[in-house]
Amino acid sequence: MTLTTRQTDDLIEAVRDTGRKEIMPHFRNLAPLSVGTKADAKDLVTEADRAAEIAIATAVANILPQASIVGEEAVAEHPATLDAIGTSGTCVVIDPIDGTGNFVEGLAVFGTILAVVHNGETIFGLLYDPVLDDWICATRGEGAFYANDTKAPTSVAPRPARPLGTAKGFLSLDNYPATDRADILRKFDPVYQIRDIRCSCHEYRLVASGQADFLRSCSLNPWDHAAGLLILQEAGGWARVGGDRRYVPTLREGHVIAASCEQVANGVRELSVGLP
Repeated sequence: MTLTTRQTDDLIEAVRDTGRKEIMPHFRNLAPLSVGTKADAKDLVTEADRAAEIAIATAVANILPQASIVGEEAVAEHPATLDAIGTSGTCVVIDPIDGTGNFVEGLAVFGTILAVVHNGETIFGLLYDPVLDDWICATRGEGAFYANDTKAPTSVAPRPARPLGTAKGFLSLDNYPATDRADILRKFDPVYQIRDIRCSCHEYRLVASGQADFLRSCSLNPWDHAAGLLILQEAGGWARVGGDRRYVPTLREGHVIAASCEQVANGVRELSVGLP
């Protein structure tokens, strides 16, 4: 399956419209009772998450009527929804607000992620920033591009290989027990800078566009990775699950290392020995 330019443009516009109408009006304007939790106290959800997912899903049903829809919030309510990624011919995966914790805290580090999966392979990915109304997207085999509403799309690419002593990267420290985080950081002492910004959307944007060198995540939620890994691949980056497996959105267990190139990834892999 190949998406038409009209379909990808319509998907992007649906996400942008949702950002304007359902997300940004609530940013730094959330009522206390509009914030809840899911799996644990760190796993937040807001009325804006739910409204945005419904709005995007409604638009997708018109743009790609044959597609199943897997949204993060729908999966939280009905876990079996996740199976559609592997059983549907075409599936659209949505994270309406990636970085909800930042959104709740008033930090402008959140985004919307959308991926189109066909026969178990991601064929389109979108990483959208509602604050700045800009995005990076990729269609399989066609490269990765940055765009906004004021200029033509421009291609993105990771920066060249560099020693870990000058590299910048992301670790999902928030996913580890607090008692383990100091030991994990010590493992990564050779790296110039380690951050945890709690937002896969912006982590992938930064690695794909050459502002950072790698990310390592110990969870494989498809709404966090399907779009970003396609974009990184199309930009010329490198990624593997568990050190040697190619990522596909049906994978549920393992860790992913995504990097500007294999040289950087190998260094991160060596530092990761013993980590889940």
